[in-house]
Amino acid sequence: MLELILGGARSGKSRLAEKLAADSGLPVTYIATGQAWDGEMAKRIAHHRATRPAEWGLVEEPVELARALRDNAAAGRCLLVDCLTLWLTNLLMLEDETRLAMQRDAFLESLAELPGRIILVSNETGLGVVPLGELTRRYVDEAGWLHQAVAERAERVQFCVAGLPMLLKGAPL
Repeated sequence: MLELILGGARSGKSRLAEKLAADSGLPVTYIATGQAWDGEMAKRIAHHRATRPAEWGLVEEPVELARALRDNAAAGRCLLVDCLTLWLTNLLMLEDETRLAMQRDAFLESLAELPGRIILVSNETGLGVVPLGELTRRYVDEAGWLHQAVAERAERVQFCVAGLPMLLKGAPL
């Protein structure tokens, strides 16, 4: 089963994803895409690490997400990816459009063949003011296109606001 959970900053999306993974009764592997570019991000990563169950596996993969998914997905296992927009940011920072397209396409293609339960978390950035600057506008555009492509493939899509999930697609929990 493929599930996408979207939401804004501090919307409760990661907490929801972690609850769903924990409640699945399956062994969980957490795939983290974030990188500690600065002290504030290092604190966020440390907080996430500290709050996850100790028995969960951890894979840190900032760029080659399709490979990490293929290497770790299995029937009877849950993979939780947090988050797609940090992964997209990492790809944009490479300043290599060919590599971004290759990694994005490999990720989208992998989704159809992954066994087990896959929970993807991502920041919805397209609800606000269109940002100034070419890179930030490109980020919002790329994130929007990525979310549309993943939502099309997902069996369930939820949107978190104020810690409350709203079902957009699929069967209720």
